[in-house]
Amino acid sequence: MSVAETMRRKLESALTPIVIEIEDQSHLHKGHAGHRPGGESHFHVRVVASGFAGKSRIERQRMVMTALKDEMDHPIHALGIRALTPEEAAAETD
Repeated sequence: MSVAETMRRKLESALTPIVIEIEDQSHLHKGHAGHRPGGESHFHVRVVASGFAGKSRIERQRMVMTALKDEMDHPIHALGIRALTPEEAAAETD
């Protein structure tokens, strides 16, 4: 199973999100620390979940990081997180 598939499975289980977007950005970091041939080291995720309501940006990021704790540092070297409530996500598209 790929790193992205593992991430998706764990985020779905932990957060019951409405939307999960996972982008492997490893190709942007070629030659930098943590880059591996074949990628799957640098990611950006966008997660939309009702469970983020009433939580600060840092609390939301911690929720995502906790769900992915076994993958952090190895195989994931870097992770960008955009964590939104459904209302916030809807406002972005308006």
